[in-house]
Amino acid sequence: MAIYRGPGGSGDATNDASSEVLLAVAKANEAAVSAANAANSATQAATSATASASSATAAASSATASAVSETAAASSASSASTSASAASTSASSAATQATNAASSASSAATSATNAANSATASSNSAASSASSATAAATSATNSANYATAASVSAGNAATSASESAASASAASTSATNAASSATAASSSASSASSSATSASNSATTATTQATNAASSATAAASSASDAATSATAAASSASSASTSASNAASSATTATTQASNAATSATNAASSATASASSATSAASSATAAAASAAEAAGYVSTISGGTY
Repeated sequence: MAIYRGPGGSGDATNDASSEVLLAVAKANEAAVSAANAANSATQAATSATASASSATAAASSATASAVSETAAASSASSASTSASAASTSASSAATQATNAASSASSAATSATNAANSATASSNSAASSASSATAAATSATNSANYATAASVSAGNAATSASESAASASAASTSATNAASSATAASSSASSASSSATSASNSATTATTQATNAASSATAAASSASDAATSATAAASSASSASTSASNAASSATTATTQASNAATSATNAASSATASASSATSAASSATAAAASAAEAAGYVSTISGGTY
């Protein structure tokens, strides 16, 4: 009966030794392959760990940039609110100044109308004064004429006694007419004086009202200028508010983008960490297989060296 001597099975010792050598070489090759795989897995694990660290750094940087952008967005939004408030205040001031300008312009128009009315009254009073003066002059002329007639009649009375009564009557009538004319002249002169006084008063009133009209016009111009200035300030504040709002929107968009980048980097870091762990597991498995193969190869070599055939 044949005797079992090892992996070669029954047979001669030479074939058994050859089988042991071939098995030892095969196991040594397996150990080398496993060791190479372990080294590759370890390299991949290191690469994945590096990628994980880079992704984590990128995630931290993106998170920081996102925080900065959010702060800028909040600041821009605050600036927009402040500018909008300033625009509202300036617009309100412009409306008030415009109302003041309208009131001043209305006052100026009223004063100008009053001045025109006073000037018209002054002109009318002056015309009345001139008419009264003319009437006084006419009455004075008539009085002089009647006095002359009285003097002629008195002369005629002295010359002709027969005509004395008639001339005396005529002289009396002429004297009466002269007195009446003198009275009329006095009344006309008094009327002329009153009309002149009225004309002077009306002229003074017209001058005062013209001055008031000029002052109101000046106030209206000043109010209009203030309204224009306030309107310009309102427009400027509104423009600033629009710019700040635009900046806030841009900063908010940037913050959203940075937050998205941070999330992506964090996801990449997690993926890299998972890959690193998987590679490390593969490296450990390969190292274990290499150790097992090396142990088996060593066992076969020991068997061959010991001469157990």
